[in-house]
Amino acid sequence: MNHRRLGSTGYDVSEVGLGTWNIGGDWGDVDDETGREVVRAALDAGIDFIDTADVYGDGRSERHIGHVLDEREAHDDVTVATKAGRRLDPHEADRYNYENLSEFVDRSREYIGEDTLDLVQLHCPPTEAYYQPDTFEALERLKDEGKIARAGVSVEKVEEALKAIEYDVVETVQIIFNPFRQRPKDLFFEQAKKEDIGVIVRVPYASGLLTGALERDQEFPEDDHRNFNRQGEAFDVGETFAGVPYETGHDAVEALEPHVPEDLTMAEFTLRWILDHEAVSTVIPGTTSPDHVESNAAVSDLDSLSHQTDGAARDVYEEYVAEHVHHRW
Repeated sequence: MNHRRLGSTGYDVSEVGLGTWNIGGDWGDVDDETGREVVRAALDAGIDFIDTADVYGDGRSERHIGHVLDEREAHDDVTVATKAGRRLDPHEADRYNYENLSEFVDRSREYIGEDTLDLVQLHCPPTEAYYQPDTFEALERLKDEGKIARAGVSVEKVEEALKAIEYDVVETVQIIFNPFRQRPKDLFFEQAKKEDIGVIVRVPYASGLLTGALERDQEFPEDDHRNFNRQGEAFDVGETFAGVPYETGHDAVEALEPHVPEDLTMAEFTLRWILDHEAVSTVIPGTTSPDHVESNAAVSDLDSLSHQTDGAARDVYEEYVAEHVHHRW
């Protein structure tokens, strides 16, 4: 497993991490032992960066991580990044204040089992929050109190990322980036590199579309966001299939498949394409399968793609996908 610097945080992290939304909720039924096995598989595969959030299963993912780190005595060996804010109801910018964030952080400290959390990220707050200095002063205060070691943001839009990194306390940005969401490399990556910002890439597979494993007539469980959030009914539609209409996504995958090297699966191609961008610190695919954790981790050892293949991915994006996503996120 190769490692990369996570911006100015001082952390060197596995370039393939683990996202844990899948083992918390909104992806169909996943039992507790399966969730823990996924975390164990990550550690066994050399993954030492795990991303979670207090809202995933109302803390379920955090508890799974804490449980496995306890049993492996691995708290000092793994960087855990959690997120706070989406438990707010109503979810409004002015509620991203010290009192609420401190309460959320305290519960995460308990569930993960760490007095000082490695990294806490604001969890896709409303755009207005990025123009509230008090919100970022709250993160500074949490650092001063020793409750968090580092702070970052998880954003929906490139513009939010660019605004967030104006605050000194922000050392990482988590953003959607994949062959179906290419705008970050046009507008954000250069600035992130200049400011030494750690870039955490989420939704690499566009909710499974970019694995090539989904059928056009695929049926998803009622409690799977790929069923209930296709039009953004529950949260930003960009989190579901990366905001790409489902049929369009399949058209784009079919157009991309002839350009995938013969010795790679679509999933391997997708992760390798992401890692070939120097600004990326780590990519955090999620899964409910321990075997998939292992195959994801193995992409770290694969050769970079050719410029020709990268160009083909750009062509497919511009022909099929850009009109649906490029102006929105």
